[in-house]
Parts: sequence; C-alpha cells; structure tokens
Amino acid sequence: MVVTIKEVARDAGVSVATVSRVLSGKGGVREATRRRVLEVARELDYVPHGAAQSLITRVTRTVGVILPDAHGEFFSELVRGIDLVSRAAGYHLLVSGFHSDSRDLVAILQATRGRVDGLIVMSPEADIRMLRQSLGEPVPVVLLNCAIESDEHDAIDVDNYGGARAVVEHLAGIGHRRIAMVTGPEHNVDSCERLRGFRDGMAAISGNGAGAEAAELAGDFTEHGGYLAGRHLLELEPRPTAVFAANDMSAVGILCALAEAGVRVPDEMTVVGFDDVPLARYLTPPLTSVAASMAEVGRRAMERLVLAMLDPAAHRPERERLPARLVVRSSCAPPPGPRPEARGVDLSNREGGREGGA
Repeated sequence: MVVTIKEVARDAGVSVATVSRVLSGKGGVREATRRRVLEVARELDYVPHGAAQSLITRVTRTVGVILPDAHGEFFSELVRGIDLVSRAAGYHLLVSGFHSDSRDLVAILQATRGRVDGLIVMSPEADIRMLRQSLGEPVPVVLLNCAIESDEHDAIDVDNYGGARAVVEHLAGIGHRRIAMVTGPEHNVDSCERLRGFRDGMAAISGNGAGAEAAELAGDFTEHGGYLAGRHLLELEPRPTAVFAANDMSAVGILCALAEAGVRVPDEMTVVGFDDVPLARYLTPPLTSVAASMAEVGRRAMERLVLAMLDPAAHRPERERLPARLVVRSSCAPPPGPRPEARGVDLSNREGGREGGA
C-alpha cells in the first residue's frame, strides 16, 4: 500500500499543510512538530509524490533534453555527459528526439511547460522566436550546436570549422592532393561548418600551388548514407586518395563500401571521420577522427543549466566553443606512389594501433 500525506498528517496529529511545509523545508513550524512529522514519515516509509510537490513548489527536479535524434553513439555520449552531472545535482532527465521535424520540435517544447526546471536543446531548426512562443513563461535553456546568436540563453558548440581544416591540413601534410568529403545534412549547423572548413582548407592548399583536387559527395550522417557515398567515391576518375567523412557513422559506411570493393585502408585509401565516438578506435583499421568529446559537451551544458536553475536572476548566459582535436590512427597514411614534400605535419596526436582515445 502507498502511504499518502494525509496518513502522515493523521498519525502526527497535524494538518496536511503542516506536513507539506516540513517536507518541503519551509519555515513556520515549531521544532517539536517538525521532528514529530519527520519521525512519523520515516516510520510509515512515506515517499513524497513528485507531481503533487511540484504543484506546490513549482520545482520538478527534472530537466528536458531535446535532440534531433536519440540513436547512435554521438547522442548516447552527449546524454551520458548530461546524466553524470544531473544525477550528482539531484535532477532527472526527460529525453526526446524530434527527428529534425520543426513541427515536432514545437510540440515537444510546448509539452515541457510546467514539467521541467530547465532545458538542453540541440536543434538547427530552433530560433529565439520559436523558443519564446513554444515555452511560454521563461525557463533556463542551454543551446547546443545551434545557429542562434542571442544573449538570452547559454550556448555551447564545438569548433567544427577548425576541426575540419585540421583534417585537410594533416592530409595535405602527408602528401594527399586528391581529397574527397562526404558531407552531412544540408541544413545541419555542424555539417555546414565542417564543409566550410574543408573548402577553406582545400582552397588554402591550392593557393600554395599544391594543385589540390577536391570532391564533395552528399551524405546524411548515417552509416547507410556513408556506404552509398563510398560506392560513388569508387566511381570517381581520378579516384581520390583520401576521404573525409563529416561524422564517424558516415565513415563506418565508407569503410564497409571500400572493404566490399577490395580497396585496402589505408594502403589504397585514407579514411577520416569526425566526432571520435568510442567505436572509432575499435574499427578495422582504427579510425582517424576529430575528437569533439560529446560527453564533455553534455557535461558542460548541464553544469551551465544547473547554475541557471539555481539562481536565474543572477545568472549571466555565456557562449562557449570547445576545441576539436585531430586523433590520428591507422586508417590514415600517405597516398600510394611518390610522396610530395610534406608541409608542416604535426603528428603529436598520433595514436598507435587500437590504443588511446579522445
């Protein structure tokens, strides 16, 4: 049988309101009464009803996490980082994916009204007007990898542009000149920044007289999309000697397509990904990738949100950009044949075999 607050009040000889004040930590109750109520609550093994308490205190101890999707290592690492901090701070998570549908995003935002104390939102579709209209009354929000430029909310993103340029510079440094990129979704903020970094990196190589040739193949951040792009890659003439995938899941699909065609990695084709998900170091060969540490992004986001929820009036939102680091593994090697002169190669982040990680 579930013990109710009425039974605690009856056995303690006080009103329900008095029990509520004691259990919520509010004052105005004599010390002897407070002790009696707490003793009765322990004897009856009373557990406060969360929904009923939130109606009184307007505090739910719950945080909403809204993501484009909830599938794959990228999002699981992000949620893991959020969860580690939320549990330590005494908050529960409500996680929902809107599958890149702006109508679903609005519906989910509206459904969180009164149910959460704060939100972590990752969405290229979101804008300030949408957030204001969907949420109604103000609630602390931390934006992840969003294009929104606003001082109303905390924002955290990864240096996607710098990470992509680092890939191109490294590949050029070990001799690659024909480099392809498998892109991500067209309107995704991360994808656009990684593509911009790739293009600017290739333009810089060409500007130095290196005669670089770039190819861009459409992808969608999925293994299947990477697989289809990998098959297309094999049809290009002349064939690129290196391919940069906009994320690691695309790189997994590319590796599969190359393996089916009997193309050896890295002897005949170098493959590089982005995100450095835990799976990357256990592939065959281990995947060179840009470490963005989504667990760290999630941890920082939840820490910022806790600060905003604890003292909304004093909190000052900030925008933070986390650095991206190239982690070189066995999927990356110089191109076959005579090697052009290396240009400022930095192998300080190289990992041997399956060791190490981001």
